[in-house]
Amino acid sequence: MGLLEQIETPADLRAIPRDQLPELASEIRAAIIDQVSKTGGHLAPNLGVVELTIALHYVFDFSSDRLLFDVGHQCYPHKLLTGRLPLLGKLRTRAGMSGFPEPRESAFDLFAVGHAGTGISTAVGMARGDVLTGESFEPSERPDGRRVVSLIGDASIVNGVAMEGLNNAGTLKRQFLVILNDNGMSISKPQGAMSHAFDRARIHPAYTDMKRRAKDVLSHLPGGSLVTEGYHRLSEMAKAAVSADTWFEHFGLLHVGPIDGHDLPTLIEFLAEARDMDRPMVLHVKTIKGKGFEAAEGDATTFHSPAAFEYEPGSCRVEMKKKGRAFTAAYADAMTELMGSDEKLVACTAAMPGGTGIDKVMTAFPERTFDVGICESHALDMMAGMAKTGLKPFFAVYSTFVQRAFDQAFQEVALQGLAVRLCLDRAGLVGGDGAVHHGFCDISILRVLPEAALLAPMDEPSLKAGLEFMKHYDAGLSAIRYPRDNCAPDVLDQPCPPFELGKARALIEHEEPDVALIGYGVMSVSCLRAAEKLGPELRVDVYDGRFAKPVDTALIKRLLKRGTPIVTVEDHSIVGGFGAAVVEAASDMGLDAGRITRFALPDAWVYQDSRNAQLEEVGLDLDAIARRVRRLLDPRSDVEIEARPGAQHATATD
Repeated sequence: MGLLEQIETPADLRAIPRDQLPELASEIRAAIIDQVSKTGGHLAPNLGVVELTIALHYVFDFSSDRLLFDVGHQCYPHKLLTGRLPLLGKLRTRAGMSGFPEPRESAFDLFAVGHAGTGISTAVGMARGDVLTGESFEPSERPDGRRVVSLIGDASIVNGVAMEGLNNAGTLKRQFLVILNDNGMSISKPQGAMSHAFDRARIHPAYTDMKRRAKDVLSHLPGGSLVTEGYHRLSEMAKAAVSADTWFEHFGLLHVGPIDGHDLPTLIEFLAEARDMDRPMVLHVKTIKGKGFEAAEGDATTFHSPAAFEYEPGSCRVEMKKKGRAFTAAYADAMTELMGSDEKLVACTAAMPGGTGIDKVMTAFPERTFDVGICESHALDMMAGMAKTGLKPFFAVYSTFVQRAFDQAFQEVALQGLAVRLCLDRAGLVGGDGAVHHGFCDISILRVLPEAALLAPMDEPSLKAGLEFMKHYDAGLSAIRYPRDNCAPDVLDQPCPPFELGKARALIEHEEPDVALIGYGVMSVSCLRAAEKLGPELRVDVYDGRFAKPVDTALIKRLLKRGTPIVTVEDHSIVGGFGAAVVEAASDMGLDAGRITRFALPDAWVYQDSRNAQLEEVGLDLDAIARRVRRLLDPRSDVEIEARPGAQHATATD
């Protein structure tokens, strides 16, 4: 039995002799690489924090102490050290281990986190809370009290909320440790002045000698006290390794480092001293993203969160499994073509050039394409500024992250009447990343903005047509949403018509239909296939809704006036989504909105699994749509909607 298999709690880890910890690190890496190769998942970020995570659990007792993650995708080693090895085999599925911290799994996970920048602030909150409840660590009064550690990495330190957290952390009068996992990467190459400052630390000759000199300091201090007695000497070395004046100390934080994040003895020594500090401090740790897997070390961006792949242990040969034509790839090609046709077009992303397809655009148009790092709010403000100069900006961002810039969408874009264009990747259910990343609320939050145009493509041709529409839409903000999925091939044997503001597209029409299905985005394809499955005995009209704002009021009026039941189908929350817009439009026109039924995501959390399994769970897979429509038309039907235990379908009739 290996060392990892013997660990059920971190207490078991602390019973392992220190000289065996490198062997444990190797076992953890092997387990993660093997599993991610089968299921996909976050690989490079987790390989980079193996030793750091071992050292943290070796020094602190997080059954009482607090560990707050910032950038939750670096939590796999933490989960394996807290008794979840049996869940690894079903990684990112409902029956297995979430890819992010998840309190439902373990008391060692304090927050479910998948967005960057939040860890320091929540840690400050817990630190203050423990002081008020009398549970915080105090060197003399409560030596067994709770310590607080916030682990931040993948360049999220540049996020504005992280800066706000640091600013407040410096006012604490107690132990508080921020560990900066500096791996020289975010999702892709980090951007901005701060990343350049860390680069200077990485190449400074003082860094290469840091560990030796730190140990030399330890050897000359009585009792080996690293921080409380020798902080001044060590901090001076740290300053020399980073810059002449470390900016962390301007926040009121002691700053130690950088130290080698893969040297277990050094990590344990530094953490043991930091554990008993009575002041807030930052420990700057240098790691290698993808450590221990040659392919990931050489290309941390590709292996940040890869799909399943094939590899030979001990070999550098890695083969990525082929997939279909992804919407992201289709967007990259369409955006590249669009920018080639108009020199006023500019594009931007927030640390996701590969994930959004902007990397291809950036290669073709480097002067007109920008990556601002993990700063969605800044990105949208910058796009507003560029729009004010007469340019036509496109901001490529995951749906789950655009909500972080809603204030800017409201204040700097919509209120000013500026034409900024949002390209929302990962809209709807995202599969293995689960609840932290579902794009379930972009329609509801953007639909409140006057003059906003919200659209969605059903396939690649309509994606291109939608982007072309946005290029010419100058009345205000516009947004197009598409999923983390492949484009449906050869949906229709007809050319894709241009988008017209507030106009749906007829896909199947009858003179006297029994029901009309209006899909939004890729759900229009599902509606088409559901109509085929329902067979010729039912006359099913199918429409591609195209716009969630403004919806096609003429179509809604025509259908309801002739008594045709309407079913709206969308992979967005039932609260405030496309179906809600259709119901509101009918009500505003004085029509019978009771003949409208909405199929949508439930007003409940949908946890990690494959996207297909999630669609099945919420009743939005092809078979469920067909069954639900049949039952709607014939309530006496014995056909039941099958779903897994705990599934909650979102169906509403108003």
